[in-house]
Amino acid sequence: MNGLLNKIIGDLQGKKEWKAIEARANSLPQEYRTVYNEIKNFVWHGGVGAIDPTDLFTQIVDKFEAGIAAGKHVLEVTGDDVATFVDSLVHDKKTYEDSLREELNRAITKKLEK
Repeated sequence: MNGLLNKIIGDLQGKKEWKAIEARANSLPQEYRTVYNEIKNFVWHGGVGAIDPTDLFTQIVDKFEAGIAAGKHVLEVTGDDVATFVDSLVHDKKTYEDSLREELNRAITKKLEK
C-alpha cells in the first residue's frame, strides 16, 4: 500500500526535505539568492546531468550560509566560474541513470532468484 501511495502522491519525505532547503535558500541575502536561483536553473536544464538535487542544494545552501557567516561575497564562495563550483559538488554523485541501472539489476536478480 505504501508503494502505491508513493506512486500516487510522491515521496513525502523528499518533498519535505526539498521545502526545507527552499525555505533556507529564501532566507539568504539577495546576492546569494540570485546565485542560488541561477544554479537551480542551470541544474534543472541539465547542466550537471540527472542527479538527485536534494543533496546538491543542501550542500550549496550549507556553503552559502557558511560564506555569509564569514562575511564573504557570494562569488568568494563559488568562485567566478559558478558552473565549475557546481560541477565540483556533483563530482562522484550518483546520477538518475545510476539509480535506474541499480534498479534494473536488482529487479533481474530478484526475478531470477524465484
